[in-house]
Amino acid sequence: MTHPRVAKDWYESAGVRGAPRRMLEEDREAGLKVFPEALVPHLRHEGLADLGAEGRRALLTQHFYQYMQFTAHLETKVVNRGAAMVAHGETDLDVGPGARLDAFKIYSDEAYHALFSLDVVQQVEKVTAVPVLPYDFAPRMERLDRTADRFLPDHGSLAQLLQVVAFETVVTRFLSRIPRDETVFRVVREVVGDHVRDEVHHHAYFTRFFKELWAGLSPALRVKVACGMPHFVNDCLRPDLGPVRAALLSAGLTADRAEEVIRDCYREETLVAGVRDAGRHTLGLCEYVGAFDIPEAQEQLRVLGLAD
Repeated sequence: MTHPRVAKDWYESAGVRGAPRRMLEEDREAGLKVFPEALVPHLRHEGLADLGAEGRRALLTQHFYQYMQFTAHLETKVVNRGAAMVAHGETDLDVGPGARLDAFKIYSDEAYHALFSLDVVQQVEKVTAVPVLPYDFAPRMERLDRTADRFLPDHGSLAQLLQVVAFETVVTRFLSRIPRDETVFRVVREVVGDHVRDEVHHHAYFTRFFKELWAGLSPALRVKVACGMPHFVNDCLRPDLGPVRAALLSAGLTADRAEEVIRDCYREETLVAGVRDAGRHTLGLCEYVGAFDIPEAQEQLRVLGLAD
């Protein structure tokens, strides 16, 4: 495999190698918000009008917790599972020694992302006194497993690698917007900025990895992969509404009102549009290699609402 370098100066530039621990200092955060309000769809719903400023602040803080906990689970349970396979040479693709070493660099990066995500959550909880609600990543894993069982039932390891490709090549507005938002806590901007700098290299690595993986697939396996990839992208980007529901209930909304807010703010057409937007690079990568020239894959795109 052509060596898809992570970063030539990784030992000097990677966050895990040299970035300082990001600390929340209350005097630096005065007048700022823990998370961009514009990235929380339900925060503007009229059903929350009676919450008051403190209630809305708590709800915004819960969304921040959910985002950071999602990151910690994703990096350790999905991305690093696949990165370890590549690093140990446990794939059908002969990646070569340099690319295997780079996979361990990614593994180290992602473990550090999980660490600083939990670290900043605990710092924010201590300062704001908004308790962190339990976060259940199991529904996301179950969704990914169902897609793997459906499209690649005899190729579990390949399915897990494709999940990593999906997660590492999508481009979400969360990562790109937060570091530039001067209304947000400085510590949050710094942490997410550290994440963004590493992920640029991961995106390039797994883009190259997928291209060369695809080139070595048999025609029959290409059909399976082409059909599964749109679903992995959908699994990656479609939000889990359970944590949103739990946050609304914790804010004092009735179950009926919480369902009304979710129904209004997370309409199917809105969710599909979000997947199309954030998943455009991954879907474009599949199109580039010819995956979506396969009629069966085109049908899966139509089923998910992702066809052009």
